[in-house]
Amino acid sequence: MTTQQDHTEALKVTPLHALHVELGAKMVPFAGYDMPVQYKDGVLAEHLHTRAAAGLFDVSHMGQAWIEGPDFETVARALEALVPGDLLGLAPGAMRYTLLLNDEGGIRDDLMVTRPIEPERANALFVIVNAACKERDFAHIAANLAPGIALKPVTDRALLALQGPKAEEVLTRFAPAAPALDFMHARVIEVAGIPCYVSRSGYTGEDGFEISLPEKDAVALTRKLLAEPEVKPIGLGARDSLRLEAGLCLYGHDIDETTTPIEAGLGWTIGKRRREEANFPGAKIILDQIANGAGRKRVGLLPEGKAPAREGTEIVDKSGGKIGTITSGGYGPTVGGPIAMGYVDTAEAKTGTEVELMVRGKGRPARIVAMPFIAKRFHRTEKK
Repeated sequence: MTTQQDHTEALKVTPLHALHVELGAKMVPFAGYDMPVQYKDGVLAEHLHTRAAAGLFDVSHMGQAWIEGPDFETVARALEALVPGDLLGLAPGAMRYTLLLNDEGGIRDDLMVTRPIEPERANALFVIVNAACKERDFAHIAANLAPGIALKPVTDRALLALQGPKAEEVLTRFAPAAPALDFMHARVIEVAGIPCYVSRSGYTGEDGFEISLPEKDAVALTRKLLAEPEVKPIGLGARDSLRLEAGLCLYGHDIDETTTPIEAGLGWTIGKRRREEANFPGAKIILDQIANGAGRKRVGLLPEGKAPAREGTEIVDKSGGKIGTITSGGYGPTVGGPIAMGYVDTAEAKTGTEVELMVRGKGRPARIVAMPFIAKRFHRTEKK
């Protein structure tokens, strides 16, 4: 018989695992790791605290890697053969959200790609992929790189996300250079004397930073950040409700290999030059959908009442005909009620359309709404 202890031992752990346990986290299996879903205050309190102050997330389970080659253009074009984003147009220090695609235009994964500003990394790109997909992603990328270009997974670094309206104020105490970072930019910055690769990014809809640092320093820096009065540890439960309120996709739920960027409302990730060159996987299918529309569309949903509608719930029209399915749903603490997103037939996707959600065999009224459900508060420095 398999015990809970055996099950936990079979899971991977991040460098912060013992600290999560010390802090009283409820640990759950996630993407092959033993991860904190919540701490003592609970998901609701953690969510609201992140929106009001600063939440600290352990995202060390995600995959970090360098792609290196003889020069930047060669490296950028090599990765562009697998994604639709304009990587060649990245300025030093800039980062971009993009998508690994299959030959049918389906999404293998979503990822962040950064062009380092540091001269010693002038011929490289830094990528971060989802935890559940990282081995598959890295194998796929490596297998499709030309000779002389190498993908090098980073296995000795932790990754923290400090998110919320007080994130800059807190991080500046340890890293005076932090405020100069603009949204979707990254560079090496010393944080409490530790050289870290810091980006101004995140997945909560709030201003914030992601901090890649040596795993040997992860616990010490985490303790220092958590000692600040504005900061609390945040688990996977609030991470999910925060990204849902922000209208952001969760891979394996809202996007997958059967979903195209156009269906998912991610057409903005496909650069103008890339559309003209049409040399990314699934380009013919995706460009046809750009020109002629896709058969379905990702939309926001606002159910009536207080009970949330979960993933897999059928969406029907007023006559009872199925028009789609919810892919993410739950309670939105900032919204103050249930929220959801899913896919519906494009003909039914207009904002304001009244639909019903089939919960336990009964239709519950809802309407299609624009996303995000809350205003995003990403930081952008003023350009002079």
